[in-house]
Amino acid sequence: MIDQSEDTLDRTKKLLLITAGTICVGLGIIGLVLPVVPTSPFLLLAAACYARSSKRFYNRLLANPIFGPPIRQWREEKSIPVRAKWLAIAMILITFSITVIFILEDTPARLIMSLIGLLVIVFLCRIPSRG
Repeated sequence: MIDQSEDTLDRTKKLLLITAGTICVGLGIIGLVLPVVPTSPFLLLAAACYARSSKRFYNRLLANPIFGPPIRQWREEKSIPVRAKWLAIAMILITFSITVIFILEDTPARLIMSLIGLLVIVFLCRIPSRG
């Protein structure tokens, strides 16, 4: 017999994962129009949230003609297109450089921002490329 508190906990966890997945889809949509916001990481995170909480939302995301193909390619090949990788690196360099040079005035903040940008670029370079 399932305890009432376990059932409530499972429903709460499911609701939180669906909410997080939906927020990530929203951020992915924003990323389609704003070059500073990445799309793919948010979509992959949304897929992971939906896979653990709602088969219906997960299947709808994978069936989406815009969002589905990159998620399926990542799941199958664990790689990203070379063009996408270089575009992401270029956007990171541009946006982080503008932020560090023109926006941030505090030296520790500039160093932290530079380190974050460098770490993200290193991470991207380590992901296998295709085509």
